[in-house]
Amino acid sequence: MYFDQLTLECFLAVYETGSFTRAAEKVSRTQSAVSQQIAKLESQIGKPVFMRGRNFHLTTEGELLLTYAKKITSLNREAMDLFKNPELQGEVRFGLPEDFASVFLSDVLSEYVSFHPRIMLNIECDLTITLFERFKNKEFDLVLVKMNRPEDFPNGIDVWSETLEWVGNREFLDKSDQPIPLVLSPSPCVYRSRAIESLENAGYKWRVVFCSHSYAGKIAAVKAGMGITVLPRNMVPTDLEIIKTKKDSLKLYDTHISLLKHHSQDIAVNSFGEFVVERLQH
Repeated sequence: MYFDQLTLECFLAVYETGSFTRAAEKVSRTQSAVSQQIAKLESQIGKPVFMRGRNFHLTTEGELLLTYAKKITSLNREAMDLFKNPELQGEVRFGLPEDFASVFLSDVLSEYVSFHPRIMLNIECDLTITLFERFKNKEFDLVLVKMNRPEDFPNGIDVWSETLEWVGNREFLDKSDQPIPLVLSPSPCVYRSRAIESLENAGYKWRVVFCSHSYAGKIAAVKAGMGITVLPRNMVPTDLEIIKTKKDSLKLYDTHISLLKHHSQDIAVNSFGEFVVERLQH
């Protein structure tokens, strides 16, 4: 008996995502195919690896298998990388906003590093305006930036456009006789300017009650009921409410994300840039 690579990849994907549907997206297979791989794995070891229910939890056997599955898949990818892309080594300097790092970076990095373990990633988080200035000074090979319009950075690679949403307790918007309490990043910030522009166009008074660069800090403040904020739809935590407004005047215009990259012949830099764009667009 031996463990098939795809079977272990499916096992890890279900464990990491907690869902057969999301696991199928991660390994680029159908949900049925992932289910078949898990059934095959359980048949091989003669024990269930997941406790089925509202959420998936590892059984005792599943926990034992987890460590080995990570080692086997990591070694397999490392070996494949050694022979397939022996030239992929070096350093990549990458900058991105902190909120993106909090939501997206972990999955993207873990997957890339597993494929290319000999590339050193030097990553820093900062404000878009600071990232852009440091990028111009050649301190970064690539940066992700948030912007109002795609033409703000005409040489950037358009990654995606995202709908912005009001997030938090909708009662704050219903009390039109009181200033709307806002939880925002300091200026300059695309989300901040979108929020204030929308409220002022609608004739609302507003006040900033919590101001922080930290995504985690702003989320904590909204959960504590201090005020409402503005976030891209796919960055809204599942335990926070997206406020649906009937007033067109409170509409928030989309935000746009671009990757800026210097013209480079560095294979490592180009490889990482292509990987980030592919994964984030997906």
